[in-house]
Amino acid sequence: MSWFEVQDLTWFQKLCIKILQCGKIPEHVAFILDGNRRYAKKLKTTVEAGHVSGFDTLSRTLDWCRHIGIKEVTVYTFSIENFKRSKEEVNELMALAKNKFEELLKEKERVKENGIRIKVIGNISLLPEDLQRLIARVDLMTAGNDRAILNIAMAYTSKEEMTHAMEEIFWGTREDLLVPSDVDDDLINQCLYTWESNHPDLLIRTSGEVRLSDFMLWQTAYSCLHFSSVLWPEFSFWELTKAILHYQVVHPTIQEAKCVASRKCRSCNQLDPQKKNRIDHFINKLREKEDLALKSIATM
Repeated sequence: MSWFEVQDLTWFQKLCIKILQCGKIPEHVAFILDGNRRYAKKLKTTVEAGHVSGFDTLSRTLDWCRHIGIKEVTVYTFSIENFKRSKEEVNELMALAKNKFEELLKEKERVKENGIRIKVIGNISLLPEDLQRLIARVDLMTAGNDRAILNIAMAYTSKEEMTHAMEEIFWGTREDLLVPSDVDDDLINQCLYTWESNHPDLLIRTSGEVRLSDFMLWQTAYSCLHFSSVLWPEFSFWELTKAILHYQVVHPTIQEAKCVASRKCRSCNQLDPQKKNRIDHFINKLREKEDLALKSIATM
């Protein structure tokens, strides 16, 4: 199945979308795609087939999000912890990922036409070199797109992301671009893998597990957390609808909490001009460093 499966919605699905759009639609939805292996076991098929079914569900879900009007989606596809699985399963997952990123490069014109930005978040140096190259090329190919955004978390954990952010800040102080007093929430946020994105409005986890598994812990402080009992390959339009309705119910409460936190931040984070200039210069240097690293990976 293609990354961008175009589905004909039923009249009832279209009606439900119209009803959903009368309320607040989340701009950014994050998914923890859990349950592929249990689905394979349930159907008495291979684990690899379970992961392929999981990708097919992802393709359909991205299309539902497009119809509903959700601009940004982040999917947790492979945790650093997943490297502890059997060598056979890890190799199968890497091969599947390689195949799907090759497909993206072949669909270059379609991706450009739809204005889709695709970015992998995580420590991609842990992945096979041929997969790293494909990821870097897809990132560079879609860098100017902004109509829809897909973030793919691979070789990712929040702990590693925070460690990476601290390493970047340490680099900034070592290069005399920053001083210790420059470090605050906003600076850390700019050093995360997700610096380009708004924080998720809604996080959905499938399979009945009620935990975040070290995923976007910094970014989901004010997200609606929705836990679905279905396995990921069984995730449906109706499960997505339920999650959005849940978000719409709790949205006013979350907004109130965010407003209180925002007022406190504004009162605490009045930047003096020197500090602002220093941080802006550091961020520019950091982006240049990241861009050079990405281009180097794409051509290695």
